Amino acid sequence: MKKLNLLILFFLFSAASVIFPQKRAFTLDDIYQVKNIGGPVLSPAGDKIAYTLTSYDLGAGKSLTQIWLMNSDGSDAKNLIPDSKSVYNPLWSKDGKKLYYLKYTGAADQLFEYSFADGTSTQLTDFHMGISDPVLSGNGSMVAFTAKVYPECGADNECNKVNYESFTNGPIHAHISDKLLFRHWTEYRDGLYSHLFILNLKDKSIKDLTPGEFDSPIFMLGGGVGYNFTQDDKQIAYVSNHDPNPESSTNADIWLTPVTAPEPRNLTPENKAWDGTPVFSPDGRYLAYRKQMVPGYESDRFRIAVMDALMDLKSEIITGDFDNWVNDIQWSPDSRYIYFTAEEKGYTPLYRIDVMARKYEKIIADKGVGSFTLSPDGKKIYYTYRLNHLPAEIYSLDIASGKETQLTSVNKQLLEEVDFRPVEHHWVEGANGKKIHTMIVKPHGFDPSKKYPVVLNIHGGPQSQWMDAYRGDNQLYAGYGYIYVIPNPHGSTGYGQEFTHAISGDYTGKIVEDIMKISDYLESLPYVDKDRIGAMGWSYGGYMMNWLQGTTKRYKCFVSMMGLYDMTTFYGTTEELWFPEYDMKGTPWTSDLYEKDNPAKNVKNFSTPTLIITGERDYRVSYNQSLHYFTDLQKMGVPSKIIIFDHDGHWPSHIKSMPLYYNAHLEWFNKYLGGAEAPYNSEQMVRNRAFSK
Repeated sequence: MKKLNLLILFFLFSAASVIFPQKRAFTLDDIYQVKNIGGPVLSPAGDKIAYTLTSYDLGAGKSLTQIWLMNSDGSDAKNLIPDSKSVYNPLWSKDGKKLYYLKYTGAADQLFEYSFADGTSTQLTDFHMGISDPVLSGNGSMVAFTAKVYPECGADNECNKVNYESFTNGPIHAHISDKLLFRHWTEYRDGLYSHLFILNLKDKSIKDLTPGEFDSPIFMLGGGVGYNFTQDDKQIAYVSNHDPNPESSTNADIWLTPVTAPEPRNLTPENKAWDGTPVFSPDGRYLAYRKQMVPGYESDRFRIAVMDALMDLKSEIITGDFDNWVNDIQWSPDSRYIYFTAEEKGYTPLYRIDVMARKYEKIIADKGVGSFTLSPDGKKIYYTYRLNHLPAEIYSLDIASGKETQLTSVNKQLLEEVDFRPVEHHWVEGANGKKIHTMIVKPHGFDPSKKYPVVLNIHGGPQSQWMDAYRGDNQLYAGYGYIYVIPNPHGSTGYGQEFTHAISGDYTGKIVEDIMKISDYLESLPYVDKDRIGAMGWSYGGYMMNWLQGTTKRYKCFVSMMGLYDMTTFYGTTEELWFPEYDMKGTPWTSDLYEKDNPAKNVKNFSTPTLIITGERDYRVSYNQSLHYFTDLQKMGVPSKIIIFDHDGHWPSHIKSMPLYYNAHLEWFNKYLGGAEAPYNSEQMVRNRAFSK
């Protein structure tokens, strides 16, 4: 009987293995097998959804974004505008008979119009540097968009073309400026400014509504597009910073101008901090927007403010007691509620607030909600969300019943084949007794009786948060045999503004104590090999790697990406000076923090093997920081390697550069921590010989 039972169990197990085949480990290639979904954009009647779908070709280093269409119940999905070039940012016409969208023409992004009647597309703009962020007016007769232009040219495309080609095609290649913020992120300004334009869809005329040497809108601090039409379509609200020293100022204001001519009026002159993301209520009565209260502090809490657009324009904050950052905002069709996402304990849940009653409630909890939109009757929400083990898909929610329906499954086959690992949520006591949210992703085929190497990743910002949301690297290291750890220490968002603010002026205090205590906790776990813990970080996280290099020997290796190294030269080479001036409490000649918290001063203590990754076009943390660090490591005899992306900035291109970025990490960790081997040879990747043609 015992043998018979064993035989039965064997056959049952074998049958289960056939029915439910074991999933394989996630690989670097799988990052580029995941399709990225964007949207949803609901038709005026609420019966159709347009969305984007991006696929990747790892070997060619290319991506392709297409616009798809489906019924609002998720049925009959199809590629609406098949094209060999990327098309995205769909906008419905008010009668639902046309779809406006952006297309990369090979030189720049331009606005196109698709007709459902005959399936044809027509190009509507031809700006030499391209356009971005189109917004349709309420009556559907106009499209607002932004474009980079020379102020003396405005909407004159030929003038802009001649100026640009004269600047770029001549024998002299140089930059000249007599004021700061002459470059930003990855680009030199070279006389170009972002302006707001209006396209009349009837006569195809284009007006520049923000002439002059100001950006409109500015580089946004999240939260969506920076302009919105009034309900009567006679005016448009937009965001611009007119401070004479914009490199040290976050004083963006909301301006209102007629659509017929630039006659701007500042609606928020009293607030010297950031104001942005203007959205008019459907009934035209109110203007909602996000605002900060602390001048010069980009990481102040984002609140929702509302002003009466028909009366005295007096502004009132309606989320005063909501202690986390507000992201995207959207009015309900009846103008009663404002729906918004917020950063909260590793998620971006969806809330709504009753504008009059000032009461808010959580509508979608414990998920990484992305873009969202409401049905015309306000009874349903259509949205994307993701979790660590679930790439983004589109869902609908019946608000009254709470019933959620998944509408797309674009990664279904991959999810059936590959082991996408979930997050475990741990809370570790850190500095001042605070509980530090620490997310752990266990490796593929995890066996609790074994010991595994650890990769600890400190996020950048520093005022940001790791999330329980799909990212390629969250799966990559677990797929190659590592326990992957992403904590949210002091300075992170999502745990109250006091917790976020705790890092300003204290770059190496509470957060370092948090990291040490998290490392102690990891070493106490029975499945962690305490002799094989490595650490990595990007931007501020890279800075933390550089600081730990000179202050502790407990980690087996480091990877520092785009990290700050010498704080004085960092100040002199970054562009957004408001950031160090607030967080370091002044300039290098007025604040001692630049020297106190300077990783470079500890050079004589360096000994831990380090991989450095940087980009030549990084104007946020100039790549000279990484060059300086690499030089010091080499001269100190520390095993080290540097990778420099010559066409990338503060974050490498997802499809062109990130494969090498990921592979180099895997090689480094394999060498010093002993996980699985990297799938490619980084030297061959640099020579473009790793992939078959």
